[in-house]
Amino acid sequence: MRIEKLEKSNSQQGRVLVHLEGGDLLRITEEELLRFDLYTGLDISPEDVVKLKKCAAQSEARTRAAGMIAARPLSRKELQKRLCGKGAQEEDAAAAADWLEEIGALDDLAYAKMLVRRYSETGYGAARLRDELFRRGVPRELWDEALAEAIDPGEAIARIVASRTKGAPLDEKGRKRLADYLLRRGFSWNEVKPAISALGADIEEE
Repeated sequence: MRIEKLEKSNSQQGRVLVHLEGGDLLRITEEELLRFDLYTGLDISPEDVVKLKKCAAQSEARTRAAGMIAARPLSRKELQKRLCGKGAQEEDAAAAADWLEEIGALDDLAYAKMLVRRYSETGYGAARLRDELFRRGVPRELWDEALAEAIDPGEAIARIVASRTKGAPLDEKGRKRLADYLLRRGFSWNEVKPAISALGADIEEE
């Protein structure tokens, strides 16, 4: 199969369009261009076309992965899911993730710690933090170390109580409403009860 034309892509930097006889078009990177020593007029075998397509797909996945990580932090699982959603094969997405881990651009533990600090600072307890780690695809074996980054639950609860009450006394209904709110934020009853008790009469856990 003969290469009829090589041209740089106008829409994607670093991309090369390979026009094959018969009308087929391959989109490759400059890396494949050099690796396969491609030039106009070259006769390329069907087997080499298959290899070229595979290499190009791997390079595309790596380029997309780098762009995704540069735009926002992601877990490995999130990254691979997004790459597959963009058309990458699972093996190419996994290889791209491996490459980013090797160069230090993808780190599930660092990502998990960042999530815990962010959500803890905004007033979430351990249960909600674990939910978020699960939702983001962080491996469970990293959870304990990441959760150690959370601020003290008593401090977090005190901030919420101060913000919501603004120093005003609460009746029993108000205390119950505040307790329910804190529980929904992921704090345990044992963490919530002392703060509610300090506002007045105790309420019982339901």
